[in-house]
Amino acid sequence: MAWKKNPAPKSVYRRQLAAQLKELRDASGKTMAEVAKVVEINQGSLSRIESGDRGTSPVLVKAMLDCYGVSDPAVREDILDLVRADQAQKQKWWRKYSAVINTTQYGGYLELEASATALRSYEPLLIPGLLQTADYARQVITAMRVDLDAKQVEALVTVRMNRQALLARDDAPKLWAVIDEAALRRVSGVPALLKSQLEHLLDLEPRTNITLQLLPFDAGFHPGLYGSFMLMGFPEPNPDVVWVENLTNSVYFEGSDDVGRYTEVFDHLRAAALGPPETRSHIKRMIKEL
Repeated sequence: MAWKKNPAPKSVYRRQLAAQLKELRDASGKTMAEVAKVVEINQGSLSRIESGDRGTSPVLVKAMLDCYGVSDPAVREDILDLVRADQAQKQKWWRKYSAVINTTQYGGYLELEASATALRSYEPLLIPGLLQTADYARQVITAMRVDLDAKQVEALVTVRMNRQALLARDDAPKLWAVIDEAALRRVSGVPALLKSQLEHLLDLEPRTNITLQLLPFDAGFHPGLYGSFMLMGFPEPNPDVVWVENLTNSVYFEGSDDVGRYTEVFDHLRAAALGPPETRSHIKRMIKEL
């Protein structure tokens, strides 16, 4: 099982850069030791660049491309664009919230989410964070994070609301969310809060990059009973990743067997869930009941 605890994952751009630099070195016929000597870095550093464990600079990459005999301006510029994009991702919008994010251990998740092209979410107990209203998020965070004071809770609410901007980007990822009916009825004791949240789901549902499905109570037992998870897809050749969060830490799985198993479970869940039109009708009925 391939898993990592509290990760600081490589950006998608760094993964692409690493793969292309290794491919170019292999095509040149040069060994890692030969290249390291020419560009004047140690072999260990070059190895980490090719594995994506270390970032690099335009100056060093230009020297590497010269060493590999890459003269095509378009190819060179594409490679350098990856370097610049990876460097740009170091300037995270959520950095000013790092103190409170560190206590939640999901800074690594934000990096992955921001660069994903596809998100497949299963939530048995809560509305997914990307679909929550601020009031709903505040209630959830307050209840779950009894260790945080009011100021820290507000900081996390702000982070959650800022995250949602990615769904409105020109290159927005496609979000497919399967939500258990229990999540929609959990706050039934606060009708105004629930009504506002359900109406928000209806407002979001028509977006072409968002697919919502409700898993009704009468679906019975199903393979999602193990708990929530998020499948994240990235541009080729980057592998999909599964993110799982629990009380004390968060982990992501990137092994093909693990990703394949979660993908199979998600396919079962969406097959058992109501279709998007039926989901919309069900939510409307719930609002009327309130």
